[in-house]
Amino acid sequence: MTVLIDARGRRCPLPILDLARRIGDVAVGDTVTIEADDPAAGPDVRAWCRMRGHEFVGEQRAADGTPAFVVRRLH
Repeated sequence: MTVLIDARGRRCPLPILDLARRIGDVAVGDTVTIEADDPAAGPDVRAWCRMRGHEFVGEQRAADGTPAFVVRRLH
């Protein structure tokens, strides 16, 4: 299962707060994808994963070209 978060138009730290709130909505081993157009979102998601012990799976693009960051819940 994957949860999709649309954080378009939301600026730091709101996309990370959205991710933190929603990571518990998926089972361990499942993923959350956050679509965010804030330039700080990519580095912020990576740092959040390191600090919180989750896996940064990678970056993709949404259909409209918005960056989409995939995080796997590890605990």
